[in-house]
Amino acid sequence: MTKPKKMEFRPNDFVVYPAHGVGQIISIEEQDIAGLTLELFVISFEKDKMTLRVPTNKAADVGMRTLSSPDVVAKAMTTLKGKARVKKAMWSRRAQEYEQKINSGDLIAIAEVVRDLHRADDQREQSYSERQLYEAALERLTREIAAVGGSDELEAQKQVDDVLVSRAAAA
Repeated sequence: MTKPKKMEFRPNDFVVYPAHGVGQIISIEEQDIAGLTLELFVISFEKDKMTLRVPTNKAADVGMRTLSSPDVVAKAMTTLKGKARVKKAMWSRRAQEYEQKINSGDLIAIAEVVRDLHRADDQREQSYSERQLYEAALERLTREIAAVGGSDELEAQKQVDDVLVSRAAAA
């Protein structure tokens, strides 16, 4: 049996946890759980007022990763500029795919969801579930862009909005 690869994270590092987005490691602690001593990353998601404890040996398995590189952020912004690709599948099937992309933790996949669900002012209204998915994807995208760029979320939101508005104007 191979030993799971241990992630090299330290307190104060920002990390991406696929199901929750960007968080910050507050500490690494040991806890006794069911007679076993486990080493845990304690991750704070400030915006959600949530703290998560992830066993250090399971971090890779759950998809926890470091922040994207500036190159990946640039690719995500380029993805936003692209033409929306809306499949003709039923909404429930598309919604499931969007949900999977958002929870994958992959910044490019999240940018695809934002691109595909973004509506310009002159387009038809979004349904409630479309808007929920769009806002979830947009929040994940802007939080990671802000963390990578060392800016605040409002600045990152403005960057994303500028790209989406310029795309709408070019269409």
